[in-house]
Amino acid sequence: MSLFRSMQVFVTTVQEGSMSAASVKLGISPAMVGQHVAALEERLGTRLLNRTTRRQSLTDFGMSYVEQCRDILERVAIADQDAEASQTKPRGLLRITAPTTFGAEVLIPALHRYRELAPDVTLDITLTDRNVDIVEEGFDIAIRIGELPDSRLIARHLAPYRMMICASPDYLERHGNPRHPSELSGHETIGFTPAARSPWKLSKGKDEVEVVPKTAITVNSGQAVRMAARAGLGVIMQPSILLTSDIQAGLLVRLFPDWHLRERPMSLIYHRDRRMTPRLRSIIAFAIAEFGRPNDLKSFAGRDASCFKIW
Repeated sequence: MSLFRSMQVFVTTVQEGSMSAASVKLGISPAMVGQHVAALEERLGTRLLNRTTRRQSLTDFGMSYVEQCRDILERVAIADQDAEASQTKPRGLLRITAPTTFGAEVLIPALHRYRELAPDVTLDITLTDRNVDIVEEGFDIAIRIGELPDSRLIARHLAPYRMMICASPDYLERHGNPRHPSELSGHETIGFTPAARSPWKLSKGKDEVEVVPKTAITVNSGQAVRMAARAGLGVIMQPSILLTSDIQAGLLVRLFPDWHLRERPMSLIYHRDRRMTPRLRSIIAFAIAEFGRPNDLKSFAGRDASCFKIW
């Protein structure tokens, strides 16, 4: 058996607390985990783990050896990263997490342009509205909407998340078309969990209006909120990127186009200790060019890979 692989299996067994848990983590059978540990013990001529039917524990030598294995594995990982950083072409696995609505409606459709420029990068994308810990969960980058309290992260600011208030023509025909934001208090709204009952704040010049929506339905999906509005169930406030196509198709009507809704900051984040490999550099450059602030918004269409070298 490979000594390096056996070290990986041994360290994972210690971290996970059992051979069965390590087998799940590594995607191999518990018997194979045991064989790797046994091979190490035979090579070293001493036991690494005390095993019983209910638990396992490190021997005195095992405690020392697992730390040495961790050091070796870390050094190999650093060497691999350095080797990758010396290359000019992005390649390898890139793990991205983004909010569900933005990811489905904006990020995913744009990625064909990135794939044209970085065909050797394999993308693993997780869309969730949960506040993911990218360090603990092993993501390379995240796109996050809202404030960024975590000082461990480096943030590159993107174009802010703009909001619209809309309703379907059918709803407006049945309930009337509000002419001023203050009239919203008499209308039913569809809320996006968890901010369903947060005040809607609008401004126009020096005029400011704050409306507490009368929420009839709350949903934990931006796409579902949009479909509920199209079905005539109420008024919604959702990102413009989600609603623009429905407005153009006449399925929704934008309300109060002269009023300004508070924008939410959007950022691309990554860990400050993350090595700037070609694949990481490439996705950062792509996101900034594709989703950056209005004055910097540019499409990657027609560009070549040299645009990845802005860092």
